[in-house]
Amino acid sequence: MGGRRCGLMKRPPVRSDLQEMSGYHSPQVDVEVRLNTNEAPFPPPEEFQSAFVAELKEVEWNRYPDRAAQLLREDLAALHDVEPAQIFVANGSNEVLQTLCLTFGGYGRTALSFTPTYAMYAQIARTTQCRVVEVPRDENFLITSSILDNAIENEAPELLFLCSPNNPTGTPESMELVRAAIGSAPGLVVVDEAYGQFADFTAIDLFSEDPPPESLVVTRTFSKTWSMAGVRLGYCVMPSWMLNEFEKVVLPYHLDSVKQVAGRVALRFYEEMEERVSQIAFERSRIEAQVANLGLTVWRSQANFVMLRTTPSGLSGDEVWERLLRRSVLVRNCSSWPGLLDCLRVTVGTPSENTTFLAALEEALQ
Repeated sequence: MGGRRCGLMKRPPVRSDLQEMSGYHSPQVDVEVRLNTNEAPFPPPEEFQSAFVAELKEVEWNRYPDRAAQLLREDLAALHDVEPAQIFVANGSNEVLQTLCLTFGGYGRTALSFTPTYAMYAQIARTTQCRVVEVPRDENFLITSSILDNAIENEAPELLFLCSPNNPTGTPESMELVRAAIGSAPGLVVVDEAYGQFADFTAIDLFSEDPPPESLVVTRTFSKTWSMAGVRLGYCVMPSWMLNEFEKVVLPYHLDSVKQVAGRVALRFYEEMEERVSQIAFERSRIEAQVANLGLTVWRSQANFVMLRTTPSGLSGDEVWERLLRRSVLVRNCSSWPGLLDCLRVTVGTPSENTTFLAALEEALQ
């Protein structure tokens, strides 16, 4: 009995590489104004909610979902003027990224990104046992041609991640940089356009060229402009040959029927989504202008957030973050990220939330 009891209390060993890692964390605090996770400030239109509820009545709850998500892929293909075989859908764009790492990464293969950028590139790559290389951007948080060329020449990555517009800086990568990466990288080039609807251009347009790129994947999400962060739905546009490869690593029936219905219904409200993008862009400009008037450093953004640096005020980013929190305003403290000492990232909220944030920030700087 003693040996049996010891066996019940024995913990199986975790992978040694995971023991040195920590999970992804973003503070979830009960505050009046929450501007830290780049969610949409408005819920979907009421018409969407009514249409969604009506469509749910047609779901066969006792049956598995369409494994191929064919109808949703057809609708997304029509939106982007590509073929359905060029669309892959998943549980948020993070699952898309994981699928890419499972397909093209793995032990002995290199995943390359340029910091500061979205932390989940490195996180997902490490959990899929890729060798992770993170190359610093220049002092303006840009990837210059020399930085790109040297990184590709030195590392020969099987996976190269570009975030456009970049999180947390809000700056897009140029189409020239994307073309250069596709032309010189030996492996897959992933352009993450989670905030792509806010930018002036999209890498998806490259698929209309003759010949289209064979090593490009562009990822998108429903979490931001579609106001559906709670649904967890994302997709990518890619060369059609990749779809069969993804099916080897993705779980069967991975995308449930409810998500497929939600995505299809949301696409009916494209014009409403575009109008919301305009509203958020207007509010973003207001935040940028007023933050600059307060004497802080602010980066011009093409996303639904703004990054600022508190250094000119004489206060650290940690101090300003704490003062904002005491005023029930939560923003993202990026001070611990590479190269972002004293930087805060602020999600564009509703006009009322933005006004509250700006007033709280002015008070916090005094």
